[in-house]
Amino acid sequence: MSSARFKGFSACATMNISQFAQAAGVSTDTVRYYEKQGLIGAPRRQANRYRSYTDADVAAVRFVRGAQALGFSLAEIRAILPQVAKGAFGRAEIEQQLQAKIAQIDAHMAQLRTLKKELKATFDALRCTPAQPVSTAQATAPDSGSGAGAAVVRRAFSRRATQA
Repeated sequence: MSSARFKGFSACATMNISQFAQAAGVSTDTVRYYEKQGLIGAPRRQANRYRSYTDADVAAVRFVRGAQALGFSLAEIRAILPQVAKGAFGRAEIEQQLQAKIAQIDAHMAQLRTLKKELKATFDALRCTPAQPVSTAQATAPDSGSGAGAAVVRRAFSRRATQA
């Protein structure tokens, strides 16, 4: 990963964890978590055993945060970081990752549209009065593919159920 230059820090400047967290725009807990998750390498230690970070570490955290903002999971980010660090992550790889993420989002949106339709159908099928109690057996539905289980819920609130 190339070392980016940030205001106030030279290429060889070192920072303690508080300074580093502030420069990267994260909390010190986030820094420690990223270290434990292998998203950033273990920092060098000073003679007093304090962590010592550089501009390259700031760039790494900013990369992680930027990728997270685009919807990438920490596991996905962790998988590409070695390529980025080696300078082996070019435009083609970026495009591939972005296209894969777009496909995931499209699939998720399709699932949400299906769920929304089932919720609307269930709402439209309600025939009981708002004050009528419903048992858990009546309100529990089997999985209909989307997880909504609208079919049984519709039966539980059908006219027959309210006439019984």
